[in-house]
Amino acid sequence: MSVSTATTAPGFATTVSTLAALLLGYASMQMGNTLQGTLLGVRGNIEGFDAAIIGFVGAAFWGGVVVGSLRAGSLIRRVGHTRTFAALAAIASTAALLHLLVMHPIAWIATRALTGFCFAGLFMTVESWLNAEATAVNRGRVLGLYGMAGLVAGIGGQLLLTLVDAGGFTAFCIVAVLISLALVPIAVSGASAPGQAVGEARIDLLRLYRGSPFGVVAAALCGFTTASFFALAPLLLANGGMAGSGIAFVMASATLGGFLMSWPMGRLSDRIDRRIVAVSMAGVAAVVVPLLVNLVPEGSGLPLICVCAAIFGASVMPTYGIVAAHVNDTVSPGDYVSAAGGLLVLQGLGATLGPIIAGAAMSAAGAQGLAFAMAAAQALVLAWGLWRMRQRPAPPQEEKGSFALAPAVPVGTALHPETGGEEAGGQHAMAAAGPSADGGPGRRLP
Repeated sequence: MSVSTATTAPGFATTVSTLAALLLGYASMQMGNTLQGTLLGVRGNIEGFDAAIIGFVGAAFWGGVVVGSLRAGSLIRRVGHTRTFAALAAIASTAALLHLLVMHPIAWIATRALTGFCFAGLFMTVESWLNAEATAVNRGRVLGLYGMAGLVAGIGGQLLLTLVDAGGFTAFCIVAVLISLALVPIAVSGASAPGQAVGEARIDLLRLYRGSPFGVVAAALCGFTTASFFALAPLLLANGGMAGSGIAFVMASATLGGFLMSWPMGRLSDRIDRRIVAVSMAGVAAVVVPLLVNLVPEGSGLPLICVCAAIFGASVMPTYGIVAAHVNDTVSPGDYVSAAGGLLVLQGLGATLGPIIAGAAMSAAGAQGLAFAMAAAQALVLAWGLWRMRQRPAPPQEEKGSFALAPAVPVGTALHPETGGEEAGGQHAMAAAGPSADGGPGRRLP
């Protein structure tokens, strides 16, 4: 007599204990990544780099993420998860020190792009490994834990800047150490990596647009706004006379706001049209961005600026996960993989263009240029969402899946273990990109 999958599948506690080393390594590398992102903006200002140059440095990371997400899968297929993680983490930790050794804009842009490529491969490795170990019953909770680990590590990485001088070499060394330490839990863990991985599904952006015009545009604009903020806000704060510790608290406040609101906003989007939630948050962000930018040169107190940053993070950072859920409400299970890749490319393209455009605006018009660029992107999300709601109704409630907390830096991967069956493949691949199903009715979403 056959035994059901539900009976033989490991429980949530067993799965988490098996993957604890992987999550610990992921948290360490994400802490180093967020510290490095803020550090480059502050140190670039100290070195006299123009806002446009710092924007290009921030954009280069996301350009590397896009290329890495499309190409790193072949490396995983060729040498396996553990070796890929070790090689890319070693390169990423070395790249952090290269910023210190070669203080030149061109070198920083190239090195930051290399870092983005490495982190795309690292995220792909972690996400596909997690999805291989998770089951249909606990996948939502496993991916939720993954998202929480990334966000908490991101907050910790920002706060590390309060302990060091951005003008010295120590901060860059800490970044390299954190990324290198990510290797240790995975290297000594007894957990076995997935045995096989299969290739990416074909990405069809036109088809994705026909299925969800709002989601395609909003995903790109989310990347535009978030990348612009994290690349250029440290420069804005430094130009306003804020010390490195204050900058760290402001950036951590934005991440904390996103962490606190991701779950309730995602759950709200399960109950009503997700586009209503997304456009409402965009409206809040469009108002808060100019307020936050104007508070800095006026010398407002750090607590008030941190509150505004938290509101900004709460209104912008959860939107990508909600948009991903909306897109997947409109696609069939067999299209989850290609939708994940498409959303990543769109978010990455927006995140690549954002710091470049916002940096040029900041160079031309100062703080107001940055405020206008970010507020305009969110206003476009609001206007486009309202227009699309007039053109097309929301998917029926019974076809909606359930939301789970998305990673801090969503890197959707079309790489998944070979489990057999179309539904399993789609479910595994899309769980990494954003919201994730936990056995709810209707279509099962990522």
